[in-house]
Amino acid sequence: MPHPSFDRILLTGAAGGLGKILRERLKPFTRVLRLSDIAPMEAASGPAEELHPCDLADKQAVDELVAGCDAIVHFGGVSTEHSFETVLGPNICGTYHLYEAARRHGVKRVIFASSNHVIGFHKQSETLDAASPRRPDSYYGLSKSFGEDLATFYFDRYGIETLSIRIGSSFPEPQNVRMLSTWLSYDDLTQLVERGLHCEAIGHTVVYGASANANTWWDNRLAAHLGYQPKDSSEPFRAQVMAHPQPAADDPLRVYQGGAFVVAGPFEG
Repeated sequence: MPHPSFDRILLTGAAGGLGKILRERLKPFTRVLRLSDIAPMEAASGPAEELHPCDLADKQAVDELVAGCDAIVHFGGVSTEHSFETVLGPNICGTYHLYEAARRHGVKRVIFASSNHVIGFHKQSETLDAASPRRPDSYYGLSKSFGEDLATFYFDRYGIETLSIRIGSSFPEPQNVRMLSTWLSYDDLTQLVERGLHCEAIGHTVVYGASANANTWWDNRLAAHLGYQPKDSSEPFRAQVMAHPQPAADDPLRVYQGGAFVVAGPFEG
């Protein structure tokens, strides 16, 4: 096995769906993997793992969490649409706390799990690149848009480099017609994180997290310097997806890139 390129990587959201996938796949890149979440995590498998539960809304706790790390893979926070108050603590305050801790402790590389919901109100008929205007579709999407602004600010001000991955739909296989365009395999997700950790001079780079799907709404030409070459495609799953009843042509799932997120809520009472 090659010598790990990092001494200690922090993975937030380690108990989540993608966190569990990355927990195993990040190990070759670091001597120690520090794992954090507020949800229960499986016990550490040995001295190469550290469990450090943390509420991202707690600034002092996040500062202690980041101490001693030399890279952060930030997948923590609320991952679906909720009220603004629910999203505020972990996603908005929490991401700010993480960047402040990175500044204080000299961490210079962050992988930020952004989302396609940053641009969710664009129509599926459009093709977007990283320079396209953001059109968040939800409070969740707003929180990820704020995270991208933090990444730009902390690079311009403090030289902290970030890869913001606008994750499409990362599951074992696509689950509906929209995901034929947005699907991101676990192997391709891992490749994106690896490129973000090891590629030189990324500044703040935004990349759309999708596999090499036949129908795509996203153009990654502005992230070409990453050398990301997706290996998988949703095409082998097309027949089984299309065999199910399909939503109407005017259903948000078929109209907007963010799908059903554009109509979630409001959250009152």
